[in-house]
Amino acid sequence: MNNEEYAFALKNTLNEIKNICPDLSHAFFFKDEKIIAKDENTDEKTANSTVTAFNAITERANAIGGLESVTFHGTNGRVNIACINDLYLTTVTSKEADEKYVNTLTRVLVPTVLKLLEKIHPASIDHDTLTTEKPEPTEDNNADEIIEDAEVCEKELPMEETDATEPESEPLLPEPPVNQLIVENLSGLLVPSDTVRIDSAVTAQWKDLYGDKKIGEVDVETLNGKTTRCKFKPIKGSKHKGKGIIQIPEKIQLTLQTKKGELAMVKPVVK
Repeated sequence: MNNEEYAFALKNTLNEIKNICPDLSHAFFFKDEKIIAKDENTDEKTANSTVTAFNAITERANAIGGLESVTFHGTNGRVNIACINDLYLTTVTSKEADEKYVNTLTRVLVPTVLKLLEKIHPASIDHDTLTTEKPEPTEDNNADEIIEDAEVCEKELPMEETDATEPESEPLLPEPPVNQLIVENLSGLLVPSDTVRIDSAVTAQWKDLYGDKKIGEVDVETLNGKTTRCKFKPIKGSKHKGKGIIQIPEKIQLTLQTKKGELAMVKPVVK
């Protein structure tokens, strides 16, 4: 994966985090003094100023063994810079933002994406090594014979008949999307043990994508490779809408070997 594709994937990750957490206003990655990726609302000048200020602090922190993260508290919000793998992630949140929720998103989702990116190694084509074989030049006196032979073949070949009544093929359905959601517990006396509940914003996207096609089940996969197919319902109420959450009963959590706060990849089963 080249640097441009890597930066594009990280940029999409930042935008998805902002969609899930509206209290997060700016986010970007940097390494050394270079901006690797930033969300759409963050300008280059502001990001570079932040990096310069952070590097000045880290130089003074060498005496205590370096600096892994730092948080600045302001009147209207917070700025947090944290080291994730070999990158630094900078986030700017409002004063009312749930710091624990933001940390859960960034400390779980970002390392997961980075881990997936490290596993992707698309085959590259070295255009410099490709060669095209050119036909040997023919003598001028053979050209007329070749043209005559082609004309004879054209006259002898019958015209191909087309079947005007051939039925049109059904339009292909789009590939089911895969959504990364944060696991939450689902319990209660009347709660079905074979049904998960999913962010209603996600299920609405599925409805827009597939229209009247029936979607009654989902495939759920965890980062450890455990998968299961189960029924689902959208989470009711606007409180959880757009939060990127999947509520899973204890029985299914045991099957998937997962727990609250971890990530799960969810794909609709379209019939």
